[in-house]
Amino acid sequence: MSLDLTKVASQVGGMVASLKAGTDEREKRLNYALDVLRDKSIDLDLLKKKITASKGKTTWLVADLVDGLDQHYKAPPNPEEFTVLATDGSNIDVDRHKSTRCYLINIGAAILHYGACPSAALDSFPSLYSGDEDMVIMPVGVRGREQPIEGALLGIKRGVDECHRLAELAAELPQGSSSLALLDGSLILWGLEAYPEFVTEALLTQGFLSYLDDIRKLNSDKRLALASYISFSRSTDVVNVLRLALCPHDPADCDRYCPTNEKRDCDAVAGVRDRELFVNILGQGERSAIFISQSSIVRNRYGEHRVYFFYLKLDDEIARVEIPQWVATDESRLNLVHTLVLDQCQRGQGYPVALSEAHEQAVVTGADRENFWQLVESSLVDEHLPSLSSAKSQSKRTRWV
Repeated sequence: MSLDLTKVASQVGGMVASLKAGTDEREKRLNYALDVLRDKSIDLDLLKKKITASKGKTTWLVADLVDGLDQHYKAPPNPEEFTVLATDGSNIDVDRHKSTRCYLINIGAAILHYGACPSAALDSFPSLYSGDEDMVIMPVGVRGREQPIEGALLGIKRGVDECHRLAELAAELPQGSSSLALLDGSLILWGLEAYPEFVTEALLTQGFLSYLDDIRKLNSDKRLALASYISFSRSTDVVNVLRLALCPHDPADCDRYCPTNEKRDCDAVAGVRDRELFVNILGQGERSAIFISQSSIVRNRYGEHRVYFFYLKLDDEIARVEIPQWVATDESRLNLVHTLVLDQCQRGQGYPVALSEAHEQAVVTGADRENFWQLVESSLVDEHLPSLSSAKSQSKRTRWV
């Protein structure tokens, strides 16, 4: 039986009415945030020191400053010849109702070359994992603490595999080329904070960061930049800089000075998102100033791949573009990211065309999942191996009379 929308329509109406009632208050907070952002009396050097002194003492994530708050930059012209690489992934998760424990990761890739002889190469790379060593991550020399790779952790592993494939594609680029390697989503593996140290070591230090390092080293004979693209970001890192500027305490310490439910000065801009700020100060195709993520996992783990970011204004949205430190601190590579991400979005109706093509190669549909499990089960039967599934799984595939 499908969802009865008539029974939820009144609830939707109530939600919309509530949102409408808060419109004036949200607009007031946004305008105040813009006033603070443009306030030239703010001493940026003192604000930077306050940000440093307040690390770990606020209940919200505050960006670090590089070149100011309200600066904006136009995109430089495109190179005459350039290549954009992108990878994206999908997966089929472990199904505990099946007799066989396994999962599949499908990485889609796009290589788009622009110039006198334009070309495109699209492909997908499915990988099946089923061995004991593939199904879990475990600490060296310790048994009994295995972490199964499924659910959220499988999603993180898929992101690591996307970066691995991107590094392999980048290594095949010709010498002297100007190229951009693109990932979808954040460079920050946020979800790892919920897992034991040995999981972070395996997936981040020995995995994701090692592949970023492989890409960085390719710059010895190529002009290669790397970035990740986040559409319709909900981040508030820059707004939280404004909250810190409004805080009367130096350093800020939320637990010490601001008891729960007590009104705070910084609440005057609470609820505003970064994208709402920058849609008002950036021109079409312009990028914002550069900021640095102060996520604890980035500070403690990423080293020279520490995550910087800027916002980019497109026709229909403000995108967040994340780059590693070795790109952010090199003007040539930074400019390459700005101009080529903008160019990709203009060619792709507001979203990077290379990422769209990689996604199309990677996507795994519901029918694909069903066909995959049928292939697994039929293969087991062919080899006279047990192919059992739970009663729940069987009932879902059987129509009741």
